[in-house]
Amino acid sequence: MQTIDQALEKLRRSPFRSKFHLSAKDIAYIQGKGLDTIQAHAERFIAARLAPAVPANDGRQTPMRGHPVFLAQHACACCCRGCLEKWYRVPRGRPLTEDQQRRIVRLLMAWLRRELDAAGSDRT
Repeated sequence: MQTIDQALEKLRRSPFRSKFHLSAKDIAYIQGKGLDTIQAHAERFIAARLAPAVPANDGRQTPMRGHPVFLAQHACACCCRGCLEKWYRVPRGRPLTEDQQRRIVRLLMAWLRRELDAAGSDRT
């Protein structure tokens, strides 16, 4: 099992996954809501859109924009069951366990924090 740092490093080396970054609007949204609220949103999104054994519209259920968590899902390959299977060997056709959901949310939040940190250092 890989650590969050190992997963983020692997994602950083992917030409597709590494192109995702928070916009100024996303950063302002996160700062306005706070990370606790963003995490609550992530928990709800993962439970509703990714956790079912056969999610509705799988492969198309995560928009590319509209919420920072959606962007994080694409950046972290947690946007659909196909990506979860390819990147993390999470089999399709079975609901995600609560532990799997927690791990996904932790990965998304780590990516968001790194993006916020990078944006902060870009502004100084």
